[in-house]
Amino acid sequence: MQQRFNELVTEQLETMDKLLYLQAEIERCQEIEEELLQLQELTKVESIKSEIATKKKELKEIQKIFQNQTDEVIRSYQKEQSVT
Repeated sequence: MQQRFNELVTEQLETMDKLLYLQAEIERCQEIEEELLQLQELTKVESIKSEIATKKKELKEIQKIFQNQTDEVIRSYQKEQSVT
């Protein structure tokens, strides 16, 4: 009877070791998951920053074109006024 009791306790201790190991692994994986989620957010931020920089560059180019067009309109108007 004592032998069976000892076997059951040994089995239970082995099961407890597995349980503790799995709990520790779950916690470790959850920490990694949280870190990955944070990194993903950082990646999204970097992506948005890159898109903003691209849009600002495009805006400057369009502003330059608009300014050139404005200058051309003024020159054209002045030329027309001098003819008449």
